[in-house]
Amino acid sequence: MDQAQNLRNIIKMQNQKMVQNARVISVTSGKGGVGKSNTSVNIALQFQRQGKRVIIFDADFGLANIEVMFGIIPKYNLGDLMFKGKELKEIITPGPEGVGFISGGSGIAKLVNLDKEQIKRLVGKLSELDELADVIIIDTGAGISSSVMEFLVASPETILVTTPEPASITDSYALLKALSMNEDYSPEKCKVKLIANRVGKKEEGQNLYEKLSAVSSRFLNIELEYLGAIPFDNNITKAVMTQEPVSLKYPGSVSSKCYEDIVNILENKEISSHNNIGVRNFFKSVFLKK
Repeated sequence: MDQAQNLRNIIKMQNQKMVQNARVISVTSGKGGVGKSNTSVNIALQFQRQGKRVIIFDADFGLANIEVMFGIIPKYNLGDLMFKGKELKEIITPGPEGVGFISGGSGIAKLVNLDKEQIKRLVGKLSELDELADVIIIDTGAGISSSVMEFLVASPETILVTTPEPASITDSYALLKALSMNEDYSPEKCKVKLIANRVGKKEEGQNLYEKLSAVSSRFLNIELEYLGAIPFDNNITKAVMTQEPVSLKYPGSVSSKCYEDIVNILENKEISSHNNIGVRNFFKSVFLKK
């Protein structure tokens, strides 16, 4: 064996020992019904099409939106991992085009009753996601409950989905205010990015962003980033009715192309190693209190 080949083997062995931290992105909204879970599944599909391994963690308490969007009933959920001895790979349900998802199920509601040692074991099992995925999408609940805030303050990237409706804008601001008042929130570590959903035209989305960004920057010390807008599209409604994401059922639609553009923006934004905390650190921050 020559010296060059020996060096290549050493490098290969070192690389095999290194586990690349997964990119964790939380998707949230100030109120229900604005397209949060729809956004989660469509950006997951677009990431997957760019060669990423993607898993969605459904953290929306008891609503099971992701499995409804995919039209797939999971065999196991987080509760089976916690209480029935199932391994992480067993509770990941295969979705379309290779996207996997984990249903919170009854396990989410029971998290509050776990002791510290049980939480540590849970975090240890969930940390295996770093080896199984490049991108983890956390589909949070809507609103400003403490459980939602715990996911957001732990997430290096949060996508806030809002619509031009006054109630949606008001609730989005309320969510940002609650986030800014959380003692664990850090503007440097938790970046918030906005998607304007169901807009009539692109300018409407840009105007929505500028208004919400101005008040959040001035009064809350939160600097929003703009990812783009998703137009009101009948194809989305038709896709939802058949329990398929629009990116899957109508890949050539305007909305599907907009989701693709948003993921291109996310891919082109440099993620520093400081922010790419990985799954273990994310769930430690969520579940293990100081």
